[in-house]
Amino acid sequence: MLNIKDLTLHYGHSQILNGVSMSAAIGQITCVMGTNGVGKTSLIKAISGTHPRSGGDVMLDGEPLGVLPAHVLAHKGVGYVAQGREIFPLLTVQENLETGFNCLPAKERRVPDEIFELFPVLKEMKTRRGGDLSGGQQQQLAIARALITRPKLLLLDEPTEGIQPNIIQQIGRVIEQLRTEGQMAIILVEQYFEFAYVLADQFVVLRRGEVILSGEKSQMTKAKLLSQVSV
Repeated sequence: MLNIKDLTLHYGHSQILNGVSMSAAIGQITCVMGTNGVGKTSLIKAISGTHPRSGGDVMLDGEPLGVLPAHVLAHKGVGYVAQGREIFPLLTVQENLETGFNCLPAKERRVPDEIFELFPVLKEMKTRRGGDLSGGQQQQLAIARALITRPKLLLLDEPTEGIQPNIIQQIGRVIEQLRTEGQMAIILVEQYFEFAYVLADQFVVLRRGEVILSGEKSQMTKAKLLSQVSV
């Protein structure tokens, strides 16, 4: 679904990503790992179009992509759940979900029952404002909103950050179900090692903006992986 070759990204005069190459397959979870400040979120922003890449080639579902803004990539099938969730605090849960309608044809603009099956709490709180939800509930809302757009590629940036353990488990089950359904490729940026290790099919490890380790989980030991992502 996604192929990246030699991607670079700058913030001003600072180079953050240097020649990153990776792929993400449909029906699989690719986990991007590394310590703080190595460029994980920058990579996700480059893929989603929220920060323009400086160079490199990106192909989505066989289509070469230029340097496109986030709203164009969303229409092409890139769903993005940002670190910090970025829900609209003054809109209701229902209204937050409906913001994803812009990526859909008019006849398909509805919240499917499957969303509330994945996240039952959102059905109970449809009329509550997003800002009144707990952090875990907001994270579920952010993922649900991305799924409304029916993405081919789902980008999840630190979905467990600041979330209580029972919600982390529920989010993990949702991600596993999405993989099982085989309708999208999933890229997961995650610091919580055990959560990532259980879910991932393949890993990409960054250090100082470069890939230092990549491959399928079956090809690397847990100890080797942990040694590369620990401070």
